[in-house]
Amino acid sequence: MTTPVARLAMITLDAAEVAPLAAFWSAVLDWPIAFQDDNYAMLTGPSHALGIGVVPDYVAPSWPDDGHKQFHLDLAADEVEVAADRCVELGATRPDEQPGETWVVLLDPAGHPFCVTSAANWG
Repeated sequence: MTTPVARLAMITLDAAEVAPLAAFWSAVLDWPIAFQDDNYAMLTGPSHALGIGVVPDYVAPSWPDDGHKQFHLDLAADEVEVAADRCVELGATRPDEQPGETWVVLLDPAGHPFCVTSAANWG
């Protein structure tokens, strides 16, 4: 086994506004907001962090994507539909385009696609 060059510490999402996205992801992941101002927020999880940064003239990714989406988060849940419904209650939207049968694609309040998948699939 080789020594890693670095370790993943945080993923940062771009947004037009920090507060709605920070509140959404904090509620979905049950991670506390460690820092928040008008331009940036950081949520701290058990081993990683999630950052949210304001980008001037932010444009949300499109879904269904046409090859321009660069990444998305996969969330594991015991009950996919229950978790997806709760995410919608918290501010996500469920697009019509659903390409799979074992996961649900949702869009966070800033338009980033993410999937809710079955925890059983992750071991």
